[in-house]
Amino acid sequence: MFDRPPRLSKPGLFITGTDTGVGKTVVTCAIAAALRRQWPGHAIGVCKPFSSGCRRDREGLVSEDAEALAHFADCRLPLNVINPIRLAPPLAPAVAAEETQTAIDWPQLRHSLEVIDRASDAVLIEGVGGLMVPLDPQQPRRTVLDLIAALGYPVLVVTRSRLGTLNHTAMTVRLLRDSGCRVAGLVMNGYDADVAVAEDPSVISNRRWLEKLTGVSVLAVVPRVTPQGVMPHRAQLDPAIIDAAALVAWLDVLKPPRRQD
Repeated sequence: MFDRPPRLSKPGLFITGTDTGVGKTVVTCAIAAALRRQWPGHAIGVCKPFSSGCRRDREGLVSEDAEALAHFADCRLPLNVINPIRLAPPLAPAVAAEETQTAIDWPQLRHSLEVIDRASDAVLIEGVGGLMVPLDPQQPRRTVLDLIAALGYPVLVVTRSRLGTLNHTAMTVRLLRDSGCRVAGLVMNGYDADVAVAEDPSVISNRRWLEKLTGVSVLAVVPRVTPQGVMPHRAQLDPAIIDAAALVAWLDVLKPPRRQD
């Protein structure tokens, strides 16, 4: 991984999820917007270290997730700094890099993180997939979990509200704790009891049981909204989602990274 850890000093948060497609980008964008509301005049830095499934345009590969993060945080840094490692195939980064014979540039990632840290008052980092997603074909057992541990930020886990979330969330929290990571809290995504209970009665009890099972607080519950309200890649996020995020005092959640020995 890194030949030396990045030099980071600003408060930050690493946002991961129980698996892919769970809503990490939506939640990270909502937190960025909420932080701007709660802490006006301060620079919110964002980083998407790895992106796959990137589109290709005249300037090269571009991540829609990185564009969305930059918009909602009003982060003016170049996209190639916000998202230093970009891959075209919609696969785990290590698999996409292997297929395209791309070397993972860890020094560039370290440089990007340090640039973002210097330019920002607080930093939000969005992971890719879940904890055990491999990042580098040359180091196939190095995963998102190793990246989180190397950076030392507290971790927010985005989880589903539906049946199956108890198992996936408990495993994610246990892996983080076993690796010495600080778990800051959980965010349940897509909860709407009035609509969902007939389809899946577990949504009523899952919040309470997530906290009982993991010992971690559910900091926010993101409501279910229309599809048009969940298009961060088009700079569209339903105000109800940002309002749900804004109920959390994020400045109390953000912490500087732990020093690496």
